[in-house]
Amino acid sequence: MPAAPTPRYSALAIVLHWLLAVAVIGAFGVGLYMTGLPISPARLKLYNWHKWAGVTILALSALRLLWRLWRRPPPLPEAVLRTMPPWQRAAHHATHAGMYLLFFAVPLVGWAYSSAAGFPVVWFGVVPLPDFVSPDKALAEAIKPWHGRLAWLLALLVVVHVAAVVKHQWVDRDGLLWRMLPGRG
Repeated sequence: MPAAPTPRYSALAIVLHWLLAVAVIGAFGVGLYMTGLPISPARLKLYNWHKWAGVTILALSALRLLWRLWRRPPPLPEAVLRTMPPWQRAAHHATHAGMYLLFFAVPLVGWAYSSAAGFPVVWFGVVPLPDFVSPDKALAEAIKPWHGRLAWLLALLVVVHVAAVVKHQWVDRDGLLWRMLPGRG
């Protein structure tokens, strides 16, 4: 008798996953690059793009979380659960919880920094967002390093997540990646 098919994520969950992945990696790369540039129109343009990406990440994260709460993700397949040690299950849950937390924390801290520094956030140069906090240079200086630290922590968790995917796909060969690939339904 053939094995039961592994339950897949919904099409919307898959789209949101990959959009968020591209946005997070792009925002991180732009953030690294722009901070090393001298003050110039190019640097200011990249800062705006970085802020736009942050607000987009925040919106996608909210939509993704709402979707996840409304439509629970498929459980890990029984075969995977049988072979996965308890520490890996705990790491799986902790990594996902940490990434979700940071999907919100990193852009919110960046928005707070921008507001405290007196720089408005205008999404795509069209939609002005309210200040997240009142302008306050001392607060801006206190917040600034936290945006970077949290972004690096998110990057670390993304690397752990990708390493786990690689392990499941090419070491365990358990087909777990198939559940999140687009166009394979």
